[in-house]
Amino acid sequence: MTESITIIDNRTGNQLEIPISHGGVSAAEWQKLLPGIWFHDPGLTATAFCESTITVVDGENGILRYRGYPIEQLAEKSNYLEVAYLLLHGELPSAVAFDQWRHEVTMHTFIHENVRKRFLEGFHYDAHPMGMLVSAVAALSTFYLDAKDIFDPESRNKQITRLIAKMPTLAAAAHRFSVGMPFVYPDNSLDFCSNFLSMMWKVAEPRFDANPTLARALEILFILHADHEQNCSTTAMRVVGSSHADPYSCCAAACAALYGPRHGGANEEVIKMLTEIGSIENIPSFVEAVKQGHGRLQGFGHRVYKNYDPRAKIIKRTADDVFAITGKNPLLDIALKLEEIALNDEYFTSRRLYPNVDFYSGLIYQAMGFPLEMFPVLFAIPRTAGWLAHWQELLDQDSKIVRPRQLYVGAEPREYVPLSQR
Repeated sequence: MTESITIIDNRTGNQLEIPISHGGVSAAEWQKLLPGIWFHDPGLTATAFCESTITVVDGENGILRYRGYPIEQLAEKSNYLEVAYLLLHGELPSAVAFDQWRHEVTMHTFIHENVRKRFLEGFHYDAHPMGMLVSAVAALSTFYLDAKDIFDPESRNKQITRLIAKMPTLAAAAHRFSVGMPFVYPDNSLDFCSNFLSMMWKVAEPRFDANPTLARALEILFILHADHEQNCSTTAMRVVGSSHADPYSCCAAACAALYGPRHGGANEEVIKMLTEIGSIENIPSFVEAVKQGHGRLQGFGHRVYKNYDPRAKIIKRTADDVFAITGKNPLLDIALKLEEIALNDEYFTSRRLYPNVDFYSGLIYQAMGFPLEMFPVLFAIPRTAGWLAHWQELLDQDSKIVRPRQLYVGAEPREYVPLSQR
């Protein structure tokens, strides 16, 4: 039996049967019966504006898969560059393909000296690292003029490799500048995450060798943040990409979307909330205030997940490994108690408010020494692979330029009144 819906225009009595395909119905079919009638969907919460084979999120059951692979398996068994390859190519790489991919990324980690000396060093001394990253990514399009050849396979692959390779370098450079420390060049003898940690924390030692447990924890966090379907920043990437802008400009737009506290800054808001609570004794009064509409329980609930975020479960386990090295984050006890109380309170469970990826990731980043302003930057590094996978997919699909409609609710036609008569 074919799944379908039937819509009826009560003004005329006309009706139309529309098939349901992959959980959606075609707006083009809808328009056959109702031309000029638009869906009003603020936030696009019930609108699928593209088809994709990259990531699936089942929010009802707390499931996340990249290219069909459960996120739990990838976080346990894989590494970030392998996952990036999977997102971009649709399949896990062979050993030979992975060695080639890792070599290509490693050989593109350096940034042009003018980006560092003339561009990054031109920012004000207290510039926010994420603001610097947004600008620096956009500026790369002026250094790689071949980036505009988006339909040339060789050029496209080169830009993808460059962006994934250079994001950690730009991110670390933004941090070092913001705290008045000298730039550290990439060490291409290190793996992806260890290299980033070296560029972040190296001081005077000939070689910085990151603690392997902390490097692995960062690897897991990068895997969990690599893609998440049509979120705000990915949609920004697709919207700008639909105009056939170069990938650096598209990535800069995605970074800008990620800059907002509702998206990439959410784990920072969790840390602020836990700091404001201050102690376990203050949790009951805080929870009551939230229930009365005063304040918000940061790190709980999600636009898509109506169950426990699968990424949060993995991160909670990873936190134990990190704290065994760094010492326990003093905010952890508050977080654990807050989670316990919320998960046993009908007010939150009836609203299906469960911990999301942001609830514990900020605690790990803070324990590893990252300042709060670096949290959205840390999000941008791994998400670059997902953004580029979506950018590549929309080009291969020859997607239309994004041009939504609106419901006009403004003034009716009126005559212009000269200034002297107003």
